[in-house]
Amino acid sequence: MFFWPLMQDKMTDVALDKTDPAGSLPSTEKEPDDIIEENNQENPPATAAEGEGAAGGLYRYIKGDLFTSEIFKVEIQNLPKYIGFNDLKKFLNKHGVNPHKIKLFSKQMFAFVTFKNQEERDKAMKAVHGMQWKSKVLSVRLAKPKADPILKKRKQEEEAEGPLNIQIANAVTPLWNVPYEEQLKRKEKEVEGVLQKLTREIGNNNKAMLPWLFLQKEKYNKLCCPLEAIRPSPVQTEYRNKCEFVIGVGADGEDKTVGFRLGKYKGGSCAVVSPAETSHVSSEAKRVVQGFQQFIRTTPYAVYSPETYEGHWRQLTVRTSRIKQTMAIVFFNPQKLQEEEIEELKRNLRQYFTEGEGQESAITSLYFVRMGQRTSAGTEDLPCEHVTGEEWIHEELLGLKFRISPHSFFQTNTPAAEVLYSAVGEWAQLDQDSTVLDVCCGTGTIGISLAKVVKKVIGIELCQEAVEDAKANAEANGLTNVEFHCGKAEDVFPTVLNAVVSPNVTAIVDPPRAGLHSKVILAIRRAEHLKRLIYVACNAKAAMNNFTDLCRAVSNRVRGAPFRPVRAMAVDLFPQTMHCETILLFERVDYSQNPPPPPSPILV
Repeated sequence: MFFWPLMQDKMTDVALDKTDPAGSLPSTEKEPDDIIEENNQENPPATAAEGEGAAGGLYRYIKGDLFTSEIFKVEIQNLPKYIGFNDLKKFLNKHGVNPHKIKLFSKQMFAFVTFKNQEERDKAMKAVHGMQWKSKVLSVRLAKPKADPILKKRKQEEEAEGPLNIQIANAVTPLWNVPYEEQLKRKEKEVEGVLQKLTREIGNNNKAMLPWLFLQKEKYNKLCCPLEAIRPSPVQTEYRNKCEFVIGVGADGEDKTVGFRLGKYKGGSCAVVSPAETSHVSSEAKRVVQGFQQFIRTTPYAVYSPETYEGHWRQLTVRTSRIKQTMAIVFFNPQKLQEEEIEELKRNLRQYFTEGEGQESAITSLYFVRMGQRTSAGTEDLPCEHVTGEEWIHEELLGLKFRISPHSFFQTNTPAAEVLYSAVGEWAQLDQDSTVLDVCCGTGTIGISLAKVVKKVIGIELCQEAVEDAKANAEANGLTNVEFHCGKAEDVFPTVLNAVVSPNVTAIVDPPRAGLHSKVILAIRRAEHLKRLIYVACNAKAAMNNFTDLCRAVSNRVRGAPFRPVRAMAVDLFPQTMHCETILLFERVDYSQNPPPPPSPILV
């Protein structure tokens, strides 16, 4: 049996047969357009519902030979009060009715019931219609299948007011019409809320810190540490040096449109709008998008559809640098194409961007990635096939040179990254005896920027490409006191940390959005010679568990003296959005001078 993938996640009520991948029954509120009057049509009435053509519309998933029980759906009305799902199921089974799925609306006294075929549906209608149950006479009529949510959403969007450039600005840069000073105030308020929660977490998880915490709250307006003024981004527009563009049907109806989605797929939207008028995308990236869009519209290959899993063109990633280098990475689903066809496509791409009209895009590095169906959660592990140009692009930051590979992490706002890394250097209080552990180091930017003022830098990074870049960057900048290790931080960090013998060790962590693995936090706690830690969080709320574990009381699981926050600050790397980076400086509690109070005596 072929399972229609679009409808797999629609059913939220109890299914009697879980092998049916088909559609949902309606939400808990009855809408007038969810029901149609009973008639004698041989085919399900929804096949021509509300003027929708047989070729598509909100109900196209029920067309053809693809099974969904939504086709064979009825509404049972005038049910008795206070009955439950099991009551209705037993009642129907008692009278020889075998439902596939049931959606019961007890307060409204009606239910939707689906069947596996038309014969069982018609049998049920004859058996139940007019039957008396607990003094209620039941009535049954045909019900329309639930509208495909993504197509319903698309129809609503088509009818929505407002030009597309405003809609996409609201989607990708929601603060575009808010004065920048006000944006900064909102972000600072968000970070203040994070510190308020951290203050509560410390009080709940480390009673020995309560005297210190009380004094801190008195000094810093009920916060566990001072929150310094947010540092703005030096540039507020066209600041992104990396953008990931989807390829799909345009909101204006144009096929093979390259840009941003108006919404998320799970929210029912796949419509794509060009980035031409977005404020955060660079003119260089927009030029690449325009050239690439022109190219794919000349090819016979369709865009990839997340609704049907068919098609080929999936994504375009563009990376740019301040020294006018541009990398384009094309993501393509080969489906069942022959290798010769794919190689010819790559040759055409190369010719277009090096000799054809695409020359105006000024691409200096071009890659091709085969992105199959659901191969991984992300794109970082997919092999990149070099098509033409340089293998890397290069960037300058804080007077240093960095090379960047397709999958390597590099902060998306270079001028603001200089502000961020300068602040990290100020807070770290480093000297020639210091050893810096740069965890989740990417291309080595933080560690390399500090290398000249310290004894040694040790970087840890998961992405092999980024580690190779980091090593090359250290060499290009004439640094010999830097080393990098590839692997998961939770696997590599404990070993590296235990091997460090320096009495002056500072860790700087800049993890992905989800934060550090708990094993890394526990290793940091156990390493008593590590006295200072700077945590750079791109999502401070998501990192709250890390913050709390650094500060919680010693236990069987958490060994080593706790840390406590002493400084915090936001740095705006993402103008026109609510996102920002948060820096927290943690210092190890010195119990040699201030031992924790003894545990409370047990009263007998």
